[in-house]
Amino acid sequence: MSKSVEQQIERLRDEIREHDRRYYVENAPTITDLEYDRLVQQLKDLEAAHPELITPDSPTQRVGGEPVSSLPSVTHRVPMLSIENTYTLDELRAFGARVEKLLEGEPVEWVVELKIDGVAVSLVYEDGRLVQGATRGDGRAGDDVTHNIRTVLGVPLRLSGKDVPKSLDVRSEVYITNSDLVAINQQRELSGEPAYANTRNLAGGGIKVLDPREAAQRRMRLFCHGVGDTASLQQENHMDFLAALGHWGLPPTPLVECFPTFDAAVAHCDELIEQLHELDFEVDGFVLKVNDFAQRERLGATSKSPRWLVAYKFEKYEATTRLNGIRVQVGKTGAITPVADLEPVQLAGTTVSRASLHNADEIERKDIRVGDTVVVEKAGKVIPHVVRVEKHLRPEDAKPFKFPTKCPECKTPVVRDEGGVYIRCPNPLCPAQLKERIRYFASRSAMDIEGLGDKLVDQLVTEGLVESFADLYRLTVEQLVELERLGEKSAQNLVGAIAQSKSRGLARLLNALSIRHVGTRVATVLADHFDTMDALRNTSVDELAEINEVGPVIAQSVYDFLNGKQSAAAIADLEQVGVEMVEQGAGGKGQGTKGPLAGKTLVVTGSLEKYTRDEIKELITRHGGRASSSVSKATDYVVVGENPGSKFDKAKTLGVKILNEAEFEQLLAE
Repeated sequence: MSKSVEQQIERLRDEIREHDRRYYVENAPTITDLEYDRLVQQLKDLEAAHPELITPDSPTQRVGGEPVSSLPSVTHRVPMLSIENTYTLDELRAFGARVEKLLEGEPVEWVVELKIDGVAVSLVYEDGRLVQGATRGDGRAGDDVTHNIRTVLGVPLRLSGKDVPKSLDVRSEVYITNSDLVAINQQRELSGEPAYANTRNLAGGGIKVLDPREAAQRRMRLFCHGVGDTASLQQENHMDFLAALGHWGLPPTPLVECFPTFDAAVAHCDELIEQLHELDFEVDGFVLKVNDFAQRERLGATSKSPRWLVAYKFEKYEATTRLNGIRVQVGKTGAITPVADLEPVQLAGTTVSRASLHNADEIERKDIRVGDTVVVEKAGKVIPHVVRVEKHLRPEDAKPFKFPTKCPECKTPVVRDEGGVYIRCPNPLCPAQLKERIRYFASRSAMDIEGLGDKLVDQLVTEGLVESFADLYRLTVEQLVELERLGEKSAQNLVGAIAQSKSRGLARLLNALSIRHVGTRVATVLADHFDTMDALRNTSVDELAEINEVGPVIAQSVYDFLNGKQSAAAIADLEQVGVEMVEQGAGGKGQGTKGPLAGKTLVVTGSLEKYTRDEIKELITRHGGRASSSVSKATDYVVVGENPGSKFDKAKTLGVKILNEAEFEQLLAE
């Protein structure tokens, strides 16, 4: 045997490993599946001709080992402790406060990760070679599943790179994609076998089967998110460690971001939950962890869980139902959103008859068709969305959905965002867009105009009484009483509510204007930074982009809006009718520190009837108060809803005044 055969085999192995890294780690393959398969086959042929050259870490050895007789128990080098779970923002912020108190005076960076809904495993590499895979078990010891870990897609049998640590204990999550579950169930239908119910159970069973060939059929994948022992690492923080994992060929958990404060990390969770429908794998929450390894070491752990990380979990509910139809809606920015009309089904205690399909690409990617049986999910406060199609139950006559080429309202040809997924109506005078913008302008999180409901907005726009935001402030009682089902008293109340909204402050106004990429959080950041609309309008894109939590995309959107001819005219029109454009507490006329709650600290507990937790906290702040997450002697009021928790009991013990929702609203009125 010539030396050149050995070199050829090693070259092929290195080439295949590099393509694996590009596919599973970078999500940027450079060759087709067919070209990849040819490389693997070429390596198999060479190894078959020279079996003495086969090594355990060769890419050809991923699948094909003999079944094992049992799963022996192995002790973890470092215990795989559980994670403290939180389910509310109050619990989450209480955790952050405890950590920062333990690290008092130190800046603390926080990492936010997806909590993958799969099976926890540990991978051990020695001298860059995979030597062991084990389940979490009881945290101290787990089952040896090395034979199946070798079948998991994306797991390198040998690490790449020159700086690989001599010993590496990686904490990971094994999962199965929704699209792979669909394909597996289609195959099982053809074989007359029952379909698998969900991805988590399929992964949990697959990682512990005795025959690795059966495990390989489940197409399990893996994301790495932690390390057992940091002693052998050169990296000093988690973000650097994740980057190193990718360099070594291991797939790090995706969509990870680092933030300078706990509050910024928490705010990111609310934004991230809106993106979950884009993922092809299941997520049941987020994990927030201290970035710095040295700070983690000082924080230590309890007997159950580390003190430096927490899971912010949301309840997930699933149901299976029939998709009866697909319709499209035009939003406030012109985005045309498809909506699924469903056979009514019980989900999280409510009857669900519709679900968001988000965009045309999602319909195509998930191959959603009218008549399909679909799995619908609701996670947290997000509108229900379609997780996957049960294609093995698809009717034969189901046809692909054709997205409209014209706006359903004004018939203007639609356009796709450059480099984006949304299809929009470009007509700024489209009545559907105007109605949605007015609805949002009047909503509780924006200008909070009580009494301006959806049906009334439809009437105002249809009758031509409102063609802009400022037209709301020109409405008279005489005009309103001419509308259907609106009496004089209601008309007077509405005119009064509209007038009151003039002094909501700059942050709420920026949110109300429907600027793309600007929601309540970004609007608050901008208002706090600039204080006045004039200061904001006179800044540059570069200055905007430098603001923490803004960045180049949002900066460009804000700049374009403020300097656009139509939007600039709309702002000038609002100024003319007396809408204040100064942030509250920044020298303007807003209530700010002069509100009825000025100087008061309030805590909210229990389920409220009229407000979400974020809405009532924003209401407290807007009226001059401070919303706190914990009860103490310094607390002035505790607002309680149904099923209040321990905070209610503590308030009674400390003698803190307790308010129900009606009493809270009466306090605001005073």
